[in-house]
Amino acid sequence: MRKLSIIIVFILAAVQIKAQVTYPTEITVAQDGSGKYTTIQEAINSVRDLGQHVTIHIKKGIYHEKLVIPTWKTQVTLIGEDKENTIITNNDYSGKVVPGGRDMYGNAKFNTFTSYTVLVQGNDFTAENLTIENTAGRVGQAVALHVEGDRCIIKNCRLLGNQDTLYLTTEKSRELFEDCYIEGTTDFIFGEATVVFQNCTIKNLTNSFTTAAATTPHQQFGFVLFNCRLIADTSVKKAYLGRPWRAYAKTVYIHCELGSQITPEGWNPWKGDAMFPDKGKTVYYAEFGNTGPGASTEKRVPWSKQLTAAEAKLYTIKNILGGADNWAPLAVQ
Repeated sequence: MRKLSIIIVFILAAVQIKAQVTYPTEITVAQDGSGKYTTIQEAINSVRDLGQHVTIHIKKGIYHEKLVIPTWKTQVTLIGEDKENTIITNNDYSGKVVPGGRDMYGNAKFNTFTSYTVLVQGNDFTAENLTIENTAGRVGQAVALHVEGDRCIIKNCRLLGNQDTLYLTTEKSRELFEDCYIEGTTDFIFGEATVVFQNCTIKNLTNSFTTAAATTPHQQFGFVLFNCRLIADTSVKKAYLGRPWRAYAKTVYIHCELGSQITPEGWNPWKGDAMFPDKGKTVYYAEFGNTGPGASTEKRVPWSKQLTAAEAKLYTIKNILGGADNWAPLAVQ
């Protein structure tokens, strides 16, 4: 009987200790050991599953990580000390051999969807003052940031790569990119998600395509760019505002500054796609109030659209990103 009582006391004590476990709302990552963790992934892993909001402060450094924020790690915010010098970097690309044999899907080589440097699957994710890059070079598809979560905000970040820098999926994902710098070569902003880009600088590194939306027929909006500046490397002479990855792609530029690299026709129909032919008949590509040498609409492809002032008024962050839950991303920053 006495032995049983001792066991019960130990169990009760263990339960009490477990009940007293607390999870911090602020975590610091530093490579020099001055923070709680030296890698960002360790900090992510320590966050309580489906828990309260957590801010992870990341001190300056080059973090060689293939970072994953899984679906059960929600309300996570990453804040870098300095966007120029707080860098998350990796160099995987489509076709590269997976170290150790095969990935979790049984593939011996990376593909576009697994080439990411940072994968965001958890909802309510925010990143600020960071550089996220894929340094594989011009070897094909090589994603820097891959976002699947809903209600995600990327603010004052640099997103660097070549082909497929920024993969924005899925159709249920809503995202806001504000005051960011994004560069790449072919289709370097692509995917299904509903996304607003506000006050961003977007740089074409080669003669190619800026966006490649894959918007589904169920979505009212796809990619919408407000007050963005499209610039280019000095070697670039012919860049397109976008081409449709899928037949119902939607991309709209409003009050953007378009550099001379933008072709007079503006948009490309992506001919030769046997699975989705004649995309020009189903896409929604539109512009309103743009300026700069690439903004003239006189020679735009006939299947693109110029919004009226009344139509342009419908393009607000509330209408685009609000959804059934009335998400207001500018209010939560």
